[in-house]
Amino acid sequence: MTSILGISAFYHDSAATLIVDGKIIAAAQEERFTRKKHDFSYPFNSIEFVLNFANLKLNQIDNIIFYEKPFLKFERLLETYTAFAPKGFVQFSKAMPTWLREKLFQKKLLYESLKKQDPLFKDQDKIGFCEHHISHAASAFYPSPFEEAIVLTADGVGEWATTTVAIGKKNNLEIKKEIHFPHSLGLMYSAFTYYTGFKVNSGEYKLMGLAPYGNPIYQDKIKDNIIDIKSDGSFRLNQDFFNYATGLTMTSPKFHELFGQKPRNSKTEKLNQFHMDIAASIQKVTEDVMVKLAISLKEEYKIDNLCLAGGVALNCVANGKILEKNIYKNIWIQPAAGDAGGSLGAALAYWHIENKMPRKINLNDSMSGSYLGPEYNNEQIKKELDQLGAEYKIFNEKDLIDKVADDLSLRKAVGWFQGRMEFGPRALGARSILGDPRSSETQKNLNLKVKYRESFRPFAPSVLREDSSEWFDISVDSPYMLMVAKVKNKKTFEMTEEQKKLFGIEKLNIKRSEIPAVTHLDYSARIQTVNRYTNEKYYNLIKKFKEKTNCPLIVNTSFNVRGEPIVNTPTDAFNCFMGTELDKLVIGNFYLDKLEQDPSLKKNYTDKFELD
Repeated sequence: MTSILGISAFYHDSAATLIVDGKIIAAAQEERFTRKKHDFSYPFNSIEFVLNFANLKLNQIDNIIFYEKPFLKFERLLETYTAFAPKGFVQFSKAMPTWLREKLFQKKLLYESLKKQDPLFKDQDKIGFCEHHISHAASAFYPSPFEEAIVLTADGVGEWATTTVAIGKKNNLEIKKEIHFPHSLGLMYSAFTYYTGFKVNSGEYKLMGLAPYGNPIYQDKIKDNIIDIKSDGSFRLNQDFFNYATGLTMTSPKFHELFGQKPRNSKTEKLNQFHMDIAASIQKVTEDVMVKLAISLKEEYKIDNLCLAGGVALNCVANGKILEKNIYKNIWIQPAAGDAGGSLGAALAYWHIENKMPRKINLNDSMSGSYLGPEYNNEQIKKELDQLGAEYKIFNEKDLIDKVADDLSLRKAVGWFQGRMEFGPRALGARSILGDPRSSETQKNLNLKVKYRESFRPFAPSVLREDSSEWFDISVDSPYMLMVAKVKNKKTFEMTEEQKKLFGIEKLNIKRSEIPAVTHLDYSARIQTVNRYTNEKYYNLIKKFKEKTNCPLIVNTSFNVRGEPIVNTPTDAFNCFMGTELDKLVIGNFYLDKLEQDPSLKKNYTDKFELD
């Protein structure tokens, strides 16, 4: 038995993954344990969890692989400074002490941290390093259901690479070409995230959610000045418009001059039509690049399968455009596409590339629905709820599902906590808040009263796999909520001439379909298809809801408030339940009604977590 621990840490989204003989056993992100969003510290708790889950001690692990190579990253920092000098001295001088003290000697830092975790861990030679984009590519290809695939990864930056193309065949994976820093689709998108007043490395999905409220009127300005896109989708960025290579912000005065405004201050300025149009424009440019890349790679390599990873692969609208164009027969996207998933890719790369071990291909995929985190049995749940002073009833599974389906049909907001926690940024029916998609009030209520976030933020439907193509223009599995598709025409309502004249956010409350809570402004939805094999309890709940309402889908959003990591423990779930206007909470077989709880246990959650 060979056990490999993969670690990602020290930049953002620290995580740990354990594989045994090539099989993915457990994976979790550190933020879920520490309750610090995007926690980048050494993932002590994640490592502890994956080891305990497999009943292993750290000193019994055969190899520990870090998800990137610090020396290459340091080389980029030095070369970037010398290329731009004397510009960027402030940023360079701020970064250098940390590098010289910690990051450059990451093997020593890791070894010391691992030794603290387990004093019996004494073998420094067990620690290895994997290149950042190999980690991403391995996380996309090896768990996929394909024997052969084109693997496209795109993110901010790894060591040097920002976009890579690899070919995976059986257990081999080879990077064929790369685009290097400072030319980065991810960093360009982050620059626009910063410009519209959202937080970099966390608010990018808000920019994507805002885009349909605007018109892409600035896309030509972006293409003529900022990004030079070649016919094959490769690109170069004009660094005059950016500040990330040499400064402490993302955009330059020339960028602000081009669009005629300074970056939005989120504390003092509200979003307006300008910001919506900017969001629509950069989203359109990003989609164009990803689609061009996908087309040219298909023409070049003549392979029918595409795998995606890296932060840009979380742009489900761009993924939906690739799907819509029918470029590939099959597309598979790593659910933990960001840096957390690098811990998984690093472990898999070591197993298959370094050790040349064969692959076992699972025709669904090898991610177990991405349910790879901690779980709690009824005894553990009861203990935590009793300590908290919670009031609850216990039901058998059949009665519980019937009751929750009733609650949803009566427009109640339900916290749903079942089985193993998801690995990756999406809640997939294990740590979810659920609602009725048929109500036009659901989106506004969940955003403002439960999530405490911007009203424009869209929600996703979880739909029974067998009914998905009846409601949406999608004919493939989308188990990880990483594909966007249009709601079927027969389910939509056309806007009146009067409604079409409305601007931006004013359009939010227009009922656009039979399922308004999950229908975005452009009649699209971010879809999670649910089958009974990966999450039977969740599947049965949606099936029961369909029996009662004739609607085979429910609203699914992550179980947290804005700025808070997704809940991990029953205590986290209860605190969130008591700090929001959730009506019901269901943990395992335990059913909690808000009206039956002690009012003194209510928490003030509105300012508990920083805006993301």
